[in-house]
Amino acid sequence: MFTGLVEEKGTVAKLEPQGDAVRVTIAADTVLSDAALGDSIAVNGVCLTVAELGDGRFTADVMQESLDRTSLGALGVGSPVNLERALAANARLGGHIMQGHVDGTASLVERTSSENWDVLRFSLPAGLAHYVVEKGSIAVNGTSLTVSAVGEDWFEVSLIPTTLAETTHGDLAVGDVVNLEVDVLAKYVERMLAGRADGQTLGTQG
Repeated sequence: MFTGLVEEKGTVAKLEPQGDAVRVTIAADTVLSDAALGDSIAVNGVCLTVAELGDGRFTADVMQESLDRTSLGALGVGSPVNLERALAANARLGGHIMQGHVDGTASLVERTSSENWDVLRFSLPAGLAHYVVEKGSIAVNGTSLTVSAVGEDWFEVSLIPTTLAETTHGDLAVGDVVNLEVDVLAKYVERMLAGRADGQTLGTQG
């Protein structure tokens, strides 16, 4: 589990295509301070498993499923990425509950800068639109953000200088693709209500 509070920006140091997968090596600092083989680290919101460690870098394997469903396939050597270690049981839940399981991708369609913050408007995939509500939470490239406005096929987030400086959002340009993870609690509620509509109840055995 993750919270969407990005701990640092890492840099893609190496990409090794392996047929239907890619082995990615990322240079980092903070997230490696207590990392061990097998640990989970979210890379732009995608939960990856540490396969190798050493020299200020970690390596993870990205299978075709993840390449097809996320923006990781578009990364190149030198690309900046948002990084977060898995949530510790004794840590504060400063963002919102996230799994590191990307639900879809979106494109930045408009960016409006003001003196103290930037407003970013993203496209909203039709299949995810009903999970996104104004003042609700959404993960964009692994960052827990609050939806400041929403339309039929778009949503906006308003970002303070700290978020712009400490995540990759400060460098996003119109047309860039990002990973989205909607609120998992909303998905569970939807599933339970669908079961009730079908006449199922808690404890029903098949």
